[in-house]
Amino acid sequence: MTRSTLSLTAFRPEHLEGALRLSRQAKWPHRIEDWQLALELSTGFVALDANASTVLGTILMTPYKRDVATINMVIVDEAARERGLGRQLMEAVIALAGPRTLRLVATGEGLPLYQKLGFSQTGTIVQHQGPASHVTAPINVRPAEPRDISEIIDLDRSAYGANREDLLRAVAKVGCLAVVGNDQEITGFAALRDFGRGEVIGPVVAANADDGKALLAYFMAGREGRFVRVDTAEAPQLGAWLTDKGLARVDESIAMQRPAVARSSRAPFTTFALASQAFG
Repeated sequence: MTRSTLSLTAFRPEHLEGALRLSRQAKWPHRIEDWQLALELSTGFVALDANASTVLGTILMTPYKRDVATINMVIVDEAARERGLGRQLMEAVIALAGPRTLRLVATGEGLPLYQKLGFSQTGTIVQHQGPASHVTAPINVRPAEPRDISEIIDLDRSAYGANREDLLRAVAKVGCLAVVGNDQEITGFAALRDFGRGEVIGPVVAANADDGKALLAYFMAGREGRFVRVDTAEAPQLGAWLTDKGLARVDESIAMQRPAVARSSRAPFTTFALASQAFG
């Protein structure tokens, strides 16, 4: 199989089963529903074999308005590797993204390619998962109401640096949201939805680590013994707390950005947990 025998085409719903086969081959936990949500929010490409019958590679670009996009779901079939297909997919989706700032979460295996394409490391993403235990429900967190969504979108924009309204509305539709604060002001929020082997908590956005923990505890307290996943930036106090609550540190990846524009460290809100490694 050579590069010339492969073709790239727009990622469409009929390619989802082929994409699911690749994620299972890569030992990713994604269900077909997780792929469907990613495609609903994104655009991208698949690589097909010479007969246009087998999906041999996938890539998606999730745009957040005109400013930022994440590159995700980058998979190449084991049988088609070492032929430049990963680079071909990346170049195609970079062109598709246009002038947007691009972010992605890389494995060590993909790091050299992303560096060659102009991405720089911005941090470390740590994956915690397991059955939650010994979690006390906080008293300062409540379920989000429809009237809260505009404020939630604004908080997320402050922390993430881009408008992710489409993502947040989609997450609210398939899962649920909670907020921390008082009657006058919301100072943080979290989301929960089904994903992979169980459920994922994220994004979690708050003004400080204590509120971040309270938001996580709100969802974990009702799910003791059930499988929960949290993807967070490297943070010693949050990581130790998650481990103590039963969510073991199982993996870490590399956050990258292109171009490497420094973000202000004075933002009033912080993203303590990602929506997912795909969505940021």
